[in-house]
Amino acid sequence: MQTSKKKLLSLILAAVLVLLIGIGISVLGDLFGVGKSESLEVRISDGAGTASIASMLKENDVISHPFFFRLYVRTKEAPVWKKGWHRVDKSMSYGELYLKLQSAPDAEEMHAVRVVIPEGYELRQIVDLLVEEGLGDKDAFYQEIASGAFDYPFIAQIPERENRLEGYLYPDTYLFSREESEHQILDKMLKAFSQKALPLYEEAGSTRTLDEILIMASVIEREAANDAERPLVASVFYNRIDIGMKLESCATVQYILKERKDILSNRDTAIDSPYNTYMYAGLPYGPIASPGAASIRAALSPAETNYLYFVATADGSENLFSETFEEHNRKTIETQSN
Repeated sequence: MQTSKKKLLSLILAAVLVLLIGIGISVLGDLFGVGKSESLEVRISDGAGTASIASMLKENDVISHPFFFRLYVRTKEAPVWKKGWHRVDKSMSYGELYLKLQSAPDAEEMHAVRVVIPEGYELRQIVDLLVEEGLGDKDAFYQEIASGAFDYPFIAQIPERENRLEGYLYPDTYLFSREESEHQILDKMLKAFSQKALPLYEEAGSTRTLDEILIMASVIEREAANDAERPLVASVFYNRIDIGMKLESCATVQYILKERKDILSNRDTAIDSPYNTYMYAGLPYGPIASPGAASIRAALSPAETNYLYFVATADGSENLFSETFEEHNRKTIETQSN
């Protein structure tokens, strides 16, 4: 009887030993990433801690023992996990995962939304486009536009007005992550302005303020039919300003109306607004769209002409320029008859 008990105890101890050896082998294999090889993408959410990351890695079969992963991390310096998508391999050791998940996300592009902001888009159109793409909330965007703190010196120089960032959101092709906030998305466009538009102004050494150049560029952007004539359109508006003549830009009234009417009525041009260049001389109150580089260059370096007028051809492919009102009327009649 005593012998039977000893045999049973020996069997139990042997089983426990085998179990412990098996667990040890499994843990060691997990620790060093042995026996698995498959790449995949894992996502770290904002504010995720080690426990939730260990669980996420377990769910994705990257590790088998989240407890021991957490224990390993505790032996290291406090980690700073980087939110976003990370490409990892199941063969990675705990040490490699520890370092990898603290590096910049490297799979963001695969989970990003490609957005093209066209030249000449108004701020409202940009916000609508971003929201349509599932990149944020409209009210949150306008809150950031009105009072968001952006670390660019030119922002502080923008006069206090509605639609503060109108014209400063650079038209370009962007990759936005769905993880980015409204502030981060706007900041990315302002950064593009700082890198691509601001140097044009600084290199030109203009006596006009950046805001004045941007306002003029936005009008040029909306009025010119092609790149070649942008300096000519600029010359018309600067010539008018020089002699105290109103700009009478249809685009500025369309900005007030929030629609692109082909023909403005007398009622439209009589709207009392600081953006209405049919009613008030000089530049409009602020930019009316986001101008591209070609329009900014034209505003900085207009052609030297005596033109005071232009009219679009019937197909809208170009504008016809004139020095006198009589010549302008004749060309207007010719375009209408074609």
